[in-house]
Amino acid sequence: MSKKIVLASNNQGKLKEFHQILAPLDIELLPQAALAVAETDEPFFTFVENALRKARHAAAVTGLPALADDSGICVPALGGAPGVLSARYAGEPKSDARNNQKLVSDLQNHTNHSAYYYCVLVYVRSANDPQPVIADGTWHGTLLAEPRGNAGFGYDPHFLIPELQQTVAELSPEQKNRLSHRGQALRSLFEKLK
Repeated sequence: MSKKIVLASNNQGKLKEFHQILAPLDIELLPQAALAVAETDEPFFTFVENALRKARHAAAVTGLPALADDSGICVPALGGAPGVLSARYAGEPKSDARNNQKLVSDLQNHTNHSAYYYCVLVYVRSANDPQPVIADGTWHGTLLAEPRGNAGFGYDPHFLIPELQQTVAELSPEQKNRLSHRGQALRSLFEKLK
């Protein structure tokens, strides 16, 4: 893996998590905005296709290897929604508060409140890399109607980890990075790149 990589994301929460997880590895992770890379559209219905598109786009614009994440929350009672639309579940402009409100409302008439976070990471050495490295991670939990905690972002205040009896927003950054779908995916990616 290159020591200088462009991260194909402008999500501040994700950027913070990636920096915390990658800090010990001596990898310079450059957010795409720092390199004047505009966000690309995410027209696909799968996480992997959207992540691959973002990684190829960032690599094409910068000439650097790129790492892209596509992740979201999937709720079986809602047929897997919000899924790839997690960031825009309540429409534009993006709003964590409105997304959470819509998700809680959509679940009101369901007894099954299980959910899982899913993350897929795609690493490309160049824009036309014929062998992108792909890794994923899944984190299971239950959705709460009332938010708890002040840490994290997105759906974290509503996502309860049953074995801990804490929401993700109640975890320390170190706990979250150790347990999360994104942390799992990054560890898997590094194993594949060894």
